[in-house]
Amino acid sequence: MESFDYDALRGRVVFGVGRRREIADEVDRLGAERVILIADGFDGELANEIAGYLAHRCVARFTNVVQHVPVELAEEARAIAINVGATAIVTLGGGSATGFGKAVALSTRLPQLCLPTTYAGSELTPIWGMTEGNVKTTGRDLAVQPVTVIYDPELTLRLPIEIAGPSAMNALAHAVEGLYGPGANPVMSALALESVRVLATHLPLLTDAPDSLEERTNVLYGAYLAGAVLAVVGTSLHHKTCHVLGGLYGLDHGKMNAVVLPHALAFNAPAIPIAYERLSAVLAGDAAGQLYDLARTLHTPSSLSQIGFPDDGVQAAAPLVAKAARDNVRPIDEQQARDLLQACVEGMRP
Repeated sequence: MESFDYDALRGRVVFGVGRRREIADEVDRLGAERVILIADGFDGELANEIAGYLAHRCVARFTNVVQHVPVELAEEARAIAINVGATAIVTLGGGSATGFGKAVALSTRLPQLCLPTTYAGSELTPIWGMTEGNVKTTGRDLAVQPVTVIYDPELTLRLPIEIAGPSAMNALAHAVEGLYGPGANPVMSALALESVRVLATHLPLLTDAPDSLEERTNVLYGAYLAGAVLAVVGTSLHHKTCHVLGGLYGLDHGKMNAVVLPHALAFNAPAIPIAYERLSAVLAGDAAGQLYDLARTLHTPSSLSQIGFPDDGVQAAAPLVAKAARDNVRPIDEQQARDLLQACVEGMRP
């Protein structure tokens, strides 16, 4: 075995059915008394429930949550937190809600507690991202990593399967890239393969029984493992491509993951023979093709053209993808980036 570095990241995880009701106790553990609650409109009823548990601790709410965290809206959320003297941030929702919480934490250094309602995984990472104009910028800062995450599978029951599927493909992408990303190591590889196994096994079952709390729990567990991997290993070609396209064209992040992941993995395959073999063994077949097939069982889009990618988008995006992925495990130039994007536009099985 080769030598490796592994920096274990901080964070408390509370996992189990109904445990959202413990949010006030978790806030009290931090000694925080004034909380800003960030939740998007989709989670309005749940947000009211969480605000009820927080009681007097909830001194402000922010609901103007959109994908890719536009800078101007992030500034609005920050201003609210500062004006009310918040001493902690609680976020309820998917990666976008978590992203807004991180944007507030980035400048205020306030602790964040998360209640995920999707399988986004960002609630476990020190990675932040914001969009200004058509450019999405990401960074890494330990101050934005949530200090507590409450995983309550009941919070995912309202997530429609057409959203749950793409969100889970995002989680799968975290695990897959965890096998060869910049911080890859044997500890994270073991977690990544277990995450892939759990998700690949239970996602089709969840599709057949979307109201099953047992399957929601299994998928949430797999997504949690994937997020833990992402937090340590970081991102590679797949996610960097999605960040570029999200910033340029505002495409849905989960649906992009479903489309791009098999093709990005197929491109990287020659540079990661051992990881690819292990992944293929877990998926019981050629890994890139199996991921493509799994995405189809989840009824996710198969091509970028189905989710609003413009007809002339390849030429504009290719140089940005090549630049963003310059540290990819397999070097990628502009022509290769164009080929990759074109494959994603066409949506054929790799």
